[in-house]
Amino acid sequence: MTKKDQEHIFKEWIEEFKPLLFKIVKVYSNNLSDENDLFQEIIIQIWKSILNFKNRSSVHTWIYKVALNTAIKWSTKNKNRKQEELKEDQLLLTPTPQDNSNLEWLYGEIAKLDTLDKSLTLLMLDGFSYKEMAGILGITTSNVGVKINRIKSHLQKQSKITQP
Repeated sequence: MTKKDQEHIFKEWIEEFKPLLFKIVKVYSNNLSDENDLFQEIIIQIWKSILNFKNRSSVHTWIYKVALNTAIKWSTKNKNRKQEELKEDQLLLTPTPQDNSNLEWLYGEIAKLDTLDKSLTLLMLDGFSYKEMAGILGITTSNVGVKINRIKSHLQKQSKITQP
């Protein structure tokens, strides 16, 4: 593959999957500065990984895997440094009576989950099968099922607590 081919594929994929990337960035970052940093990191990893794409999965699944793995590594690396910011920002994400945005509430609750549960939730919301989720995240299909059920129960409980 020539550098020009790689550039063409890169631009095409970034344009096509930008909404997916923004969704992952929003869940794994704590503020606008972090969002920008993480988005850049994901873009760099996609660029570096284009040559490794072997068509064994769909481009969508492959991009998702690269983006999630990058977000997880980035999140783990920045976890200690950002712990206090996370607590403050999570308070800001809690819905208030005048803010009825279900989507914002959901993103806020997903952001509070641990790293693996964030990934599973995003994959579930995007309609991936348990088998696909297991393959992307490197866990067993039965583990995916157990974790998804726990996440759903947790989110249902949280929705009852935050609703008037």
